[in-house]
Amino acid sequence: MATSPSDAGDDVIDQFLTDRGHTVERVGWDQEYNKKQCPDCGGLHDTSASTCTVCGWEPTL
Repeated sequence: MATSPSDAGDDVIDQFLTDRGHTVERVGWDQEYNKKQCPDCGGLHDTSASTCTVCGWEPTL
């Protein structure tokens, strides 16, 4: 089962995994010099970007 960062059930899934001993971490942008880098596709964006314009990825909050 795959989920996207915008799924409404993320809290339920995170709790399920945590209850079973898994660590759940929120994923954010990688940094590449003075740019943000998408951790999914590697696309580079300005520091003001909130969504990857290449693949549509958004950081989890």
